[in-house]
Amino acid sequence: MHDFDLVVENGLWFDGTGAEGRMRNLGIRNGHIAEVSADTLPVGRDTEILDARGKWVMPGFVDIHTHYDAEVLVNPLLPESVRHGVTTVVIGNCSLSTVFSSPEECADLFSRVEAIPRQSMLDILDDGRSWTSPSTYVSVLESLPLGPNVAAFIGHSDIRTTVLGMAKATSNSYRPSSIELDAMGEMLTESLDAGFLGLSSMTNKLDKIDGTEFRSRSLPSTYSRWREMRFLNRILRDRGRILQSAPTIDFRPNIARFFAESSGFGGRPKLKTSLLSAADSKAYPPIVYFMLAAAPLLNKFAKTDFRWQHLPVPFTVYADGIDLVVFEEFGAGAAALHLQDEVERNELLQDEKYRRWFRKNYDDKLSPRIWHRNFHDAVIVASPDTSIVGKTFGQLADERGLHPVDTYLDLVVVHGKKLRWRTTIANDRPKFADKLARSSGVQMGFGDAGAHLRNMAFYNFPIRLLKRVHDTGFMTVEHAVHRLTGELAQWYGINAGHLRLGDRADLVIIDPSGLNASVDGVYEAQMEQFGGISRMVNRNDDAVDATVVAGQVVFRRGRFDTAGENFRRTGRFLRAGACSRESDSSEQPIRSAAL
Repeated sequence: MHDFDLVVENGLWFDGTGAEGRMRNLGIRNGHIAEVSADTLPVGRDTEILDARGKWVMPGFVDIHTHYDAEVLVNPLLPESVRHGVTTVVIGNCSLSTVFSSPEECADLFSRVEAIPRQSMLDILDDGRSWTSPSTYVSVLESLPLGPNVAAFIGHSDIRTTVLGMAKATSNSYRPSSIELDAMGEMLTESLDAGFLGLSSMTNKLDKIDGTEFRSRSLPSTYSRWREMRFLNRILRDRGRILQSAPTIDFRPNIARFFAESSGFGGRPKLKTSLLSAADSKAYPPIVYFMLAAAPLLNKFAKTDFRWQHLPVPFTVYADGIDLVVFEEFGAGAAALHLQDEVERNELLQDEKYRRWFRKNYDDKLSPRIWHRNFHDAVIVASPDTSIVGKTFGQLADERGLHPVDTYLDLVVVHGKKLRWRTTIANDRPKFADKLARSSGVQMGFGDAGAHLRNMAFYNFPIRLLKRVHDTGFMTVEHAVHRLTGELAQWYGINAGHLRLGDRADLVIIDPSGLNASVDGVYEAQMEQFGGISRMVNRNDDAVDATVVAGQVVFRRGRFDTAGENFRRTGRFLRAGACSRESDSSEQPIRSAAL
């Protein structure tokens, strides 16, 4: 037997199955867990040792909802996830992927929806696109020096745009022909054959296209009718793959259709369905009861396999001026965001007719919404006028005897993007946050890593959940670990999320003494690959002692181990259905150990 490449000593080991933690030593060889033992393991001259005394050793976290589709091409280490213990990311969410559409189409689809600089996205795809099919796309990903593992959905807007062209794909009147539907089906099938998890779609018309020719139209997926969706869902159902989507937020909700599509009634296979999102909304507080009850009851009595995605931390967002996606949900806000020229936009914001429209939208408490539309709950965090920092727009409006909308728009006109503010949209009540985190009907996710670079930072939401568990004990540590790792990997059908004998050695070492207030902070860091934009990030280096991918230490004690001749690609593309423990042909036999 060869020496272990890496030994993790004296840690409280959680295997991702929900089993109680035990004090164990882990021996890692050729990227896999070769031994788990209560006894001290032998080490060789070249064995690397991680001392986990007083720490938790667990599978690396699985982040099921990211938009790293462009960033992975130019910064494949994905450090803002890896540094927080994430060892598997899922891209291609919300109907958006970069597999079939042209670089310009992808830039139009992604940049306004996900608040990513359009020109940066276009440049990255122009320079890096060398694939011609889903299988060659996977080959390109696997040629990159990936930090974490990557799994992917194929985006409905991606394939719809490619088949129909953007004009037809975003037309309310156009219906795809049978030939065009077949072409979409072939693209979906080809993607599933290449190992994609399934199809991501979008039915909420909040998300808008960037660019010039089709600017402010909703994403192509939102124009599809249920004939088209049922056709694609049938392919997913027959292959046992997943639909990821979001329901409408309007007076014609379609959530019942998603429930019906997921159902296995009539002897047909269930359709695994993951929807955005379960939240304790400030706009509609009572809806949390529906979120808590719907999925467990449907899965039990209606033969569905349905889950909500849930961000298990307060959903706090930041904005520079008026640049925030929630304004897309009503007419006046979308009209302002439609204008790219600052002079034109300011002229609109000062127009009294426009302001009446904005005030009407703001005061309409019955219209469907994500944002609570309460400027008394919106705090200014930065401004050239420092006297207003720390106050809400509502407070300033009261002081000035104005409507909150007028106060807000006045300040946006004067300060533009230098006026920075924040508000919490959901998940602010601990009682319901705990209930959602425990619910069998929700999955931990919806962090949107890699998107909304100036608006939010939830890269470390697993760490923040563990902090809450550590502080309050509202669930056991082993249950929380399972929810963040093995439960997700099993449902999505990928080889990740477990840390047992024979599993890939993707793990994170957590120091519980570092689960302090720093994990809840937000910071800024320049992102050179996107034109030097200052993105929002998290920092909790006291909490994450080390991140290991495929048996290699990638991050340790605040530093990345990415230099030198010994560094190699650690992550790989995870194909759907390959969730069993795998062995490389080159590795030595795994020796059994006393557990």
